[in-house]
Amino acid sequence: MRMHLTKPIVFLIACLWLQADLARQTRAADDTDSKPNLVFLFADDQCTYSLGCYGNKDVKTPHMDQLARDGVVFDKHYNTTAICMASRANVFTGMYEYKTGCNFTHGNMHADVWAKSYPVLLREAGYLTAFAGKFGIVVEGKGLCEDDFDFWGGGPGQTNYATAKNKSMQKYADDYPHSTLSYGAFGQDVIRKSVKQDKPFCLSISFKAPHKPATPDPRFNDVYAGKTFTKPANFGREHGQHLSPQSKTGRQYPRFFEWKYDSDYDGEMAKYHQQVYAIDVALGMIRDELEAQGVADNTVLIYTSDNGYICGSHGYGSKVLPMEESSRVPLMIYDPRSPTSGKQLRCDQLTGNIDFAPTILELAGVPIPVNMDGKSLLGLLQKPGQGGHDQLAFINVFGPLSTHSLTCLTRQYKYTYWWYGDDTMDPVEELFDTQNDPLELTSLADSPGTATVLDQMRKRYDQELAKWKEQAVDYNNYQRYGTLFDRTIPLAKKSDQMPGNRSRAAK
Repeated sequence: MRMHLTKPIVFLIACLWLQADLARQTRAADDTDSKPNLVFLFADDQCTYSLGCYGNKDVKTPHMDQLARDGVVFDKHYNTTAICMASRANVFTGMYEYKTGCNFTHGNMHADVWAKSYPVLLREAGYLTAFAGKFGIVVEGKGLCEDDFDFWGGGPGQTNYATAKNKSMQKYADDYPHSTLSYGAFGQDVIRKSVKQDKPFCLSISFKAPHKPATPDPRFNDVYAGKTFTKPANFGREHGQHLSPQSKTGRQYPRFFEWKYDSDYDGEMAKYHQQVYAIDVALGMIRDELEAQGVADNTVLIYTSDNGYICGSHGYGSKVLPMEESSRVPLMIYDPRSPTSGKQLRCDQLTGNIDFAPTILELAGVPIPVNMDGKSLLGLLQKPGQGGHDQLAFINVFGPLSTHSLTCLTRQYKYTYWWYGDDTMDPVEELFDTQNDPLELTSLADSPGTATVLDQMRKRYDQELAKWKEQAVDYNNYQRYGTLFDRTIPLAKKSDQMPGNRSRAAK
């Protein structure tokens, strides 16, 4: 009797267990199917005035402009450090530089920091991950982290414009000898292979272009041949006399002449914009493949740059410094699932490159680690006028110590404390109203009418420095800036944090 009753019960239990397991598998499959694909495209040294959608009528960027029309354009987007190694670390981890501990002349990223990066967390969550281009960082014990990606086309250092010289991309060299379009082809391959595997993917591409030395793809030589370009209204040395003497001690100042912005502006900008044009074509290749594979409606595209570029504004060149041309960059995000897509919306809320990791993770349904400093940008896609940051820090601890500085940004104001002093210069403050003076032609730091604003921005600056003091890693020489950047500590008391520098404090 007992056996007669047990067998049906066992059979029933087995059926129920099988049904529950199938339900779990179905839910898991549904979750995977509902996850969007993610495409993160990262230019190198691309300023906002290299795109038509940011107001430049001299350039041709049809695919970027279409992406802007399809999605949301961000007009107050900043890199929290405007140089490639540190900026890429910001993007991967969603943290400020003093927490990533990673920049040129400072040191590599530690493995525990990389373990909470968006590529690692997405792969753990079931995404296929792909990377191509300039990886930009080195992780201690892991190198370039090739094994953390399902598809790899990355390279060390600056990589090369010649596709054949990039080991992981050599198979594309015959069809695309210039690296920019090879990354478009890599993206197409990743999309095809991911669709075949029926898994969500995250494709991250870091183009070398338009980084110097300027090496445009010759197939686009006709695009800007003989073109005359309009100079920005703050072009030239006459518009930089009010800027801090500290900012003129780095390589950015002589490069105005060294890179011929003064003598051959049209020629230099033709090469620069031609390199951007090739990225535009690669963007088109990727979008075409998304359509061809039937996944365009479930793929979010993010387009931005690791930093801007000072192409002669104020009589400077290159990047690194806190001025708008180097710190503010283009950003377009298109989520085809959003009800606001195609409405040509623009967002003027304050956003930063530390926001990409939390944005990508939220899109994928992955919890955002509490260590991240950034905020997800998804809410701004729905309501571009609400959200963003009240303030952001902008950091430069690269190059001569005299150019190292901390900046506090709000939607309207930018405050920089240039702490360094010696026999030729004193510590100074800069305050710009970027809302009413976007070309930064007038510093308000010494204006009696802005004393209240200056005091408020000083307090905000102090808040950012307090975070640095509390949260900076205890390696790679980041702790000392808690002293150097402190407005309340006299220069004479900073000498022990300034070894090897000829300063008034050291005498």
